Amino acid sequence: MTRIKRGVAAHKRRKNLLKRAKGFDNRRSTNFVAAREALLHADKYAYRDRRNKKRDFRALWLVRTNAALRENGISWSKFAGLMKKENVKINRKMLSELAVQYPEIFDLMVKSLVK
Repeated sequence: MTRIKRGVAAHKRRKNLLKRAKGFDNRRSTNFVAAREALLHADKYAYRDRRNKKRDFRALWLVRTNAALRENGISWSKFAGLMKKENVKINRKMLSELAVQYPEIFDLMVKSLVK
């Protein structure tokens, strides 16, 4: 019976895992067992935070828009109600961009809705 040597595959697997852990601190970047554990956590956080990023950006857009609205003397909730009543279909991201990059256009929009 011939002997099967499996060192090449195992070495490749470990090398690839350590390559993924390259920027980690101390032993977590050089030791296979520690790197594997660190990567399990890193992958879990990456998966979770890809979803949380959407939540965080939506909150940022609302904060930015609300700050610009309060300069015009109206709150976000009242403005959102007016937009719904007037059937204005513009998303929160675009409202935020208008408020930050084109404040004069945003002010005109607010004034036209408030009347």
